[in-house]
Amino acid sequence: MRREGTRLRGILFDKDGTLIDFDRTWGPAAHAVMATLAGGDRARFEALMRVSHYVEDERRFLATSPLLAGASSIYGPLWAQVLDRPAGPDLYAEMDGLFREAALRSLLPIGAPADLAAQLVGAGYALGIATNDAEASARAQAEVLGLTQHLGFIAGYDSGHGAKPEMVLAFAAHLGVAPSRVALVGDTLADTSAARAAGAVAIAVLSGPAGEVAREAMAAHADHVIGSIHDLPALLAEIDA
Repeated sequence: MRREGTRLRGILFDKDGTLIDFDRTWGPAAHAVMATLAGGDRARFEALMRVSHYVEDERRFLATSPLLAGASSIYGPLWAQVLDRPAGPDLYAEMDGLFREAALRSLLPIGAPADLAAQLVGAGYALGIATNDAEASARAQAEVLGLTQHLGFIAGYDSGHGAKPEMVLAFAAHLGVAPSRVALVGDTLADTSAARAAGAVAIAVLSGPAGEVAREAMAAHADHVIGSIHDLPALLAEIDA
C-alpha cells in the first residue's frame, strides 16, 4: 500500500471541458459577447467569428480556435484589431466582464461536480481550480455550481501565478506538499503537459471539445486517461493502492 507520506494530497481541476461543458457553455456566451462588442455591425461580427474560428450555426468553436486554451490577453489583440480598439488591459477587462455574465446564463456542468467534490473532500483530498479564464469568472461559476465550499484554491490567468505549470506549483505550495503529491485533471494536451512540467500527476479527461479524438495525443503525455471527472474516485483508489 502507498505510504501516507506519498499519497496524493490535492486534486487541481482545469475548468472548461473538465468541470463544465465547453461548447454548450462558451459557444452561446461567445456569440452574445461578439454581438455586443460588434454593436450591430454584421461585418464586424463576422470578422470576430472568423478570427475566433467560430461556427455561428452550431454555436461552437473549431478545434483551431485561439479561445480554446487562451486567455483574453492571448486572443484579445485579434479582437482589438477587428474592433479597431487599442489592445490592452481596458479592453481585456471589458471582454472578461462580458464573458463572465454571458457564461453564467449558459453554464452547463459535466455531470454533478459538486457531488464529486464533496466525495473527494470527504476522502481527504484538497481541491482547486486552475483555468485560463479570469479568476472572477471562475469564482462566479464555482459558486453557481455549488463548488465554492469544497475549494481551497482558485487560480485564473490574472491571479498572479502565471500559466498552468506555475499554477500547479502554486497549488502544491498552498498545500505545503511536493508537486508529486498533487494531480492536475484536464481535457487538453496543454493540461497534461503542464502537469508533467510541474512534476505533478497528469490525469486526462475526454470530456472536452476534442473528446475521444484527443485520447491518443494526451495518452502520450498523461499518467492516466479517463472518460470524465466522475471516473476519478475509482482511479484515485487505484493510484493510492
